[in-house]
Amino acid sequence: MYLATTDAAAAAAKVTRGRVGGPVLALGAVSLVTDISSEMVTAVLPLYFVLQLGLSPLQFGFLDGLYNGVTAFVRLLGGQAADRGGRHKLVAGSGYALSALSRLGLLLSGGGTVGIGASLAADRIGKGVRTAPRDALISLSAPPDALGRAFGVHRAMDTTGALLGPLAAFALLWATADAYDAVFVVSFCFGLLGVLMMIAFVPGRAALPTHHQAPTAAPRPRARLLAPLRDPAFRRICGAAALLGAATIGDSFLYLLLQRRLDFAVSWFPLLPLGSAAVYLLLAVPAGRLGDRIGRRIPFLCGHAALLGAYVLLLTTDAGMVLLVGVLLLLGVFYGATDGVLMALAGPVLPAARRASGMALLQTGQALCRLLAAAGFGAAWTLWGTRPALIAAVVALAVALAAAAVLLPRPAGPDHPAHPKREPSRG
Repeated sequence: MYLATTDAAAAAAKVTRGRVGGPVLALGAVSLVTDISSEMVTAVLPLYFVLQLGLSPLQFGFLDGLYNGVTAFVRLLGGQAADRGGRHKLVAGSGYALSALSRLGLLLSGGGTVGIGASLAADRIGKGVRTAPRDALISLSAPPDALGRAFGVHRAMDTTGALLGPLAAFALLWATADAYDAVFVVSFCFGLLGVLMMIAFVPGRAALPTHHQAPTAAPRPRARLLAPLRDPAFRRICGAAALLGAATIGDSFLYLLLQRRLDFAVSWFPLLPLGSAAVYLLLAVPAGRLGDRIGRRIPFLCGHAALLGAYVLLLTTDAGMVLLVGVLLLLGVFYGATDGVLMALAGPVLPAARRASGMALLQTGQALCRLLAAAGFGAAWTLWGTRPALIAAVVALAVALAAAAVLLPRPAGPDHPAHPKREPSRG
């Protein structure tokens, strides 16, 4: 019996090694199409706000923080709703639908700041609702020792959409003489396609393969919202992510700084995210697989060190090509080594029945801290100028990186999150 069990486990490991399951690929396809929709809008927003609507960096910083931080409490509700009854697909699909409808809000706002803000809030609420249930579905559909690869494949497909979105926005603006309405219409069509794909191809939690060694009791309906923080390892991961999020200024600020420093035509601005997205696409899977092998702590910290390098480059370099290529390269390394890796780091320390709510809690803390970072950098830019603001960002990220290196759980063989202890079966 022992030999048969061992042989079966080895065969299962051989089957899963080197590839990911259908649910991950289906979710990746949905994210690819949806990211084309969202990145079409994201690529033109800085120009639309600062150049066409004439907002100051402080006002843009507030709206950029709103765009990234309004999801905070909605993430928690989405995670809790998904965990109750295993309704991950339903909750995630609702978030995708709301984001798609927000494109119509941008189209109907007529350039009014209030209407645009409301549409952006709706889009971010939709993203907040769907992100934790989607990541929980990925985590529940892959074995714990292959989570880095699974998240890497998903993020690579997602980033393919991030590459195609700005290209589509650039082509539309060029073909229509800067008609932003055309961007919003096409973005809505792609968002709607993503919703239809979610309905048709993504299985619910009940249909996912089981990779968990012991059944986990379902959470009580009135379980405490902060219950996942009782686990010391998860608490340390949340603390490190929050500290680093508070020192991470938005990508839009980096792109605006590049445009002002290099003084290139604004029509080329939507193409800036392509450079970082291309690097992210190349590194997402290798970074995930590396995390599976050596522990996810090291890639996560190295990714933030790359972001620190991008800040330093903006502060110290005047050479145009070196500055452009260096910042986009380092920003892509940052995302490739941190985005999926963080979810793969946190997933195994959370019980299956609270996987979505725990991930939502982690993402919420990070989003709130990035909201503060965006607003703070916008205020520093407005009050002090770009150079003092960048110096403050460099110091803040260096301090946060050192603190995170102390906080994050260290690999310790089988106790490492990538290789969690197996609970004894009951009964």
